[in-house]
Amino acid sequence: MPRIGVLLINLGTPDAPDAGAVRRYLAEFLSDPRVVEIPQWLWQPILRGPILLTRPRKSAHAYAQVWTKEGSPLAVNTRDVAIALQGRFGSEVMIDWAMRYGNPSIASRLAALDEAGCDRIVVAPLYPQYCGATTATAVDCVSAALAKMRAQPAIRTLPPYFDDPAYIEALKMSVQRQLDALDFEPDLLIASFHGMPERTKTLGDPYHEQSLETARLLTQALERDVRVTFQSRFGRAKWLGPATDETLKSLPPKGVRTVAVLTPGFSADCLETLEEIGIRGRDDFLAAGGQKFAHLPCLNASPEAIKLYENLIGRELAGWVS
Repeated sequence: MPRIGVLLINLGTPDAPDAGAVRRYLAEFLSDPRVVEIPQWLWQPILRGPILLTRPRKSAHAYAQVWTKEGSPLAVNTRDVAIALQGRFGSEVMIDWAMRYGNPSIASRLAALDEAGCDRIVVAPLYPQYCGATTATAVDCVSAALAKMRAQPAIRTLPPYFDDPAYIEALKMSVQRQLDALDFEPDLLIASFHGMPERTKTLGDPYHEQSLETARLLTQALERDVRVTFQSRFGRAKWLGPATDETLKSLPPKGVRTVAVLTPGFSADCLETLEEIGIRGRDDFLAAGGQKFAHLPCLNASPEAIKLYENLIGRELAGWVS
């Protein structure tokens, strides 16, 4: 009998924390015109020259600090979500996962679902807020893979869920659980979202607006202030602000001695949360005179996350499963 597939998609990761693997990963990632919106004739010489000659070694060092025995944190966390969801929607539904950049690739996992007899597939980009450089490029990649298939499966795509009550409730429960476990009460709670160039917002990308709405709803749910910042700047262009690193450095002189940082734009912990926030962000804050710092992990494969995905994916499966 025909089966139904669910493909969870996250951004991507190198295969190993070494310069060669990181170079291959960055070459694929930074060659995507959805990610770097510069004409390729101008961008590729820059990418293939100074960036890929110098950045992989630095990035590999960062990856090595957060790499686990099972592999890349993002891959492990995404895989664990897929494992936890298997069987939740009935025996006819197969759960799989893929990375937009790196392995396992979207094309390979779509092919695997197709070979397993899945004639209907829910594609689930695990990005709460829509951005051209995340959600859209994942859908582009799915479409490119489908274009090579003689017999295509029917496709449904999980929409952004930045303001979905189930998502806000999952965030609230996860954040409150982690705050209750701290041995201090943070003077300030920061929600750090991945940044993007200001130009992207000007051109009509809704990511900034959706990030602010997530933070507003979470502020209401927690009944406490949440300050929004943006991280992971790259290049010389003006990016969304305020910047997370600059904010953390500026807080202790203003009397903010303890902070907790969450990253609600990421569904699973990865280099940008574990190293950029959990290591470098902590170091910046403490070096500036801060006393206590906490990085609150993402939803990952927590009970709150699995309940959320059951809700979101279950809706998209309506009519396909009883």
